Amino acid sequence: AAHALYGLIYGLELGIAGKAQPMATLMTLNQNGQAITLSADLLEKGITTPDALQKLIAASEPGAYTFAHTFPTGTHAMWLYYWLAAAGIHPFNDVRTVVVPPPQMVMNMRIGNMVGFCVGEPWNARAINDRIGFTAATSQSIFPDHPEKVLGTRRLWVEQNPNTARALTAAVLEAARWIDASDDNRRETAQVLAKRAYLNTKVQYLTPRMLGEYDDGAGKRWKDDHAMRFFRDGEVSYPWHSDGMWFLTQFRRWGLLKTDPDYAAIAARINRTDIYQQAAAAVGGVALPASTWRTSRLMDGSVWDGRDPAAYAASFAMKR
Repeated sequence: AAHALYGLIYGLELGIAGKAQPMATLMTLNQNGQAITLSADLLEKGITTPDALQKLIAASEPGAYTFAHTFPTGTHAMWLYYWLAAAGIHPFNDVRTVVVPPPQMVMNMRIGNMVGFCVGEPWNARAINDRIGFTAATSQSIFPDHPEKVLGTRRLWVEQNPNTARALTAAVLEAARWIDASDDNRRETAQVLAKRAYLNTKVQYLTPRMLGEYDDGAGKRWKDDHAMRFFRDGEVSYPWHSDGMWFLTQFRRWGLLKTDPDYAAIAARINRTDIYQQAAAAVGGVALPASTWRTSRLMDGSVWDGRDPAAYAASFAMKR
């Protein structure tokens, strides 16, 4: 089992950026909490807004500026592409994008390999503390309460070990509820994650953003209304089919899928709501939704509810 990028599981299922492998998502591990960091060099030039970035890139040769994410079908790639496109910057034609492992993001920006990256924490906060970058956007400002990481496994493992899959999901579900129960629990979680065995970083890089307390490194501070969440009475944890379908629409939009897939069928076979419901019953006190779909409004005003995914994927003016 793995703590995995949501879109990575779907990419593996479909054979995008890797050999096809039947996969399963047992639950969503968190919503929100990622960010797009731009370099301190851009900050010094006054490039602090999407509009300013678009003008800079439009005046340059295509591909002159490089941006990094963590996996071709991953969440960070999709947030980065969506944010760039909303600013009028084509993520494939106007700029160059590369894959960089999260712990190497800060070092690569320091030596000038890219001017921007999208990743989780603590790497965005670390860039600010190292004075090499600033937070240009949070992922929740792009897609409020978006799905992020999932508990992923191979489908064959779930079929061969259904009781273990249920027990694993129940254990992680209980942990998610504990983390979200109080700010003290979030602080304790940050202390654990900062240790050498995990992120090997300073706890002060993790704690503020775990608490939703943001400093963008460019003079703005705020308490985020859509900070990282792990449970929220099960709303976060439930493996919504519409969440998985949204990633498929973006794969279609950006040409990673050449034709429209069977959106609903793919989400239904990957997102194991049956295992989740059994785990939730075992844990007790976890609310279950009436539908496997939910409605979201993104930064550009588009509304996603899963009802017509092919039309949604085709609706974007900027695509590949």
